[in-house]
Amino acid sequence: MIKKLMLLAFIILVASCKNEETKEGYVINGSIDKSMDGKTFILRNADTQNSTVADSSVVKDGKVTFTGKVDAPDLYVMSIDGMPGGMPIILENENISIQFYKDSLQSSSVTGSHENDIFKVFKDVSDPIRAKNQAMGQEFMAARTAGDTAKMKTIQEEFQKIVDAANQKNIDIIKKHNDVVTSAAFLENMIKNKAIDITEAQELYDNFTDPVKNSRIGKSINDLLVSGKATAIGSVAPDFTAPNPEGNMLTLSDLKGKVTIIDFWAAWCGPCRRENPNVVKVYEKYHDKGLEIIGVSLDGNPRQKDAKGEWLAAIEKDGLTWHQVSNLQYFNDPVAKKYNIQSIPATFILDAEGKIIAKNLRGPELEAKMAELLN
Repeated sequence: MIKKLMLLAFIILVASCKNEETKEGYVINGSIDKSMDGKTFILRNADTQNSTVADSSVVKDGKVTFTGKVDAPDLYVMSIDGMPGGMPIILENENISIQFYKDSLQSSSVTGSHENDIFKVFKDVSDPIRAKNQAMGQEFMAARTAGDTAKMKTIQEEFQKIVDAANQKNIDIIKKHNDVVTSAAFLENMIKNKAIDITEAQELYDNFTDPVKNSRIGKSINDLLVSGKATAIGSVAPDFTAPNPEGNMLTLSDLKGKVTIIDFWAAWCGPCRRENPNVVKVYEKYHDKGLEIIGVSLDGNPRQKDAKGEWLAAIEKDGLTWHQVSNLQYFNDPVAKKYNIQSIPATFILDAEGKIIAKNLRGPELEAKMAELLN
């Protein structure tokens, strides 16, 4: 009897171990209204630096299926070919079921995945903010049309309080769920949108488990933290070398001035072009007093037919007579990556020792800072 019991226990143990084996890959079974039959679903990774289609599947009898394998959980986007919008999903090696809603992919229901269970926790925080943004945006536009600047300011302040509260909720979720890539994805987004202090972001990152740190998103966060610290006010600006319009290499540290402005811009960037006259005015007023400027163009947008030609034409048209460089690699520009540039225009003001003393000043604020430093 004892031997039989031991044999039974061994069989149970083997069965248990077998059930806990890591799944070899993922299977996504989706359901959608049969009116979508014949439409192609596309599964694309969400890596903005290297976005590629991972898989596609045609809807048949209201069903769609994806199979494959990922090395680690990661953020992907599911969309329907020819239709706007998409649905973010954390892809992991699990059996995942999705109930798609053709009129609102964002509202689709995902089950069978722990990562996506936590994604829904974050989504429950962000969805009301999205609705508030739409409603308050309409109020803001009405106030602007009416010329009611006081009302505009009140709406902006009220919405910022709502966003700040949501960000704190997200931080609390990240702290609680430090073992999922979903938390890393939301932290990465907060860092890129400057919704969190670098010091606090570092603490959250340090609390992640090793698998999360070693994920693609975890590594991206580490890069953002390194560049964020390197370009913080009070830090010495990272040196760089890049080609000027003639193809000659120009190095930041070779510029000698009492004050230097690093100006990230591009020919295709409307806000940058509108700000250029202000920068021209500042340069003409303070260059003889020691001001130097180096413009770093993020031209190379895939939509540009002749990126260099457009860059050079913009320099001439806007009267940008200071130093200009560009690798013509859009946001993949190595200088932009070194300075953690997520949007433009972006500016860094350096003192004579190359230390960053201010960021992103425009118009009257930029001129006032130059007057303070050079008059």
